[in-house]
Amino acid sequence: MTTLDGKSTFALQELKGKVVYMDFWASWCPPCVKSFPFLNQLEHELKDKGLHVVGINLDEKIADAQAFIANNPVDFSIVADGNKQCAKVFELMAMPTSYLIDKKGNVRHIHQGFRSDESQQLRALITQLLTE
Repeated sequence: MTTLDGKSTFALQELKGKVVYMDFWASWCPPCVKSFPFLNQLEHELKDKGLHVVGINLDEKIADAQAFIANNPVDFSIVADGNKQCAKVFELMAMPTSYLIDKKGNVRHIHQGFRSDESQQLRALITQLLTE
């Protein structure tokens, strides 16, 4: 994967030892807009406890993703899955879809869509993984 400006970035294997909240999103996805404040909050509150939030963009045009980020600033990592390989590996079915990955690299929870009333449940799952 690359950053939105085309620079090479990390491989998921490099995040082993951290809890990863991996969120697939696109600029055309209304629930994605609603999820970004929650993701920013997670990054601020739990980064120092071992959480790494990464947003994986699936837009066809990087300019669409860049415009989205300009209007919805983020404090977490954003990468582009230009060839959709990561989305294929994770068998992505809906937007947004989030994967909670434990410190050993195992997918422990998959969450499709985003509804703010589910954020407390997601936070509880993340907290549990951080303490393991």
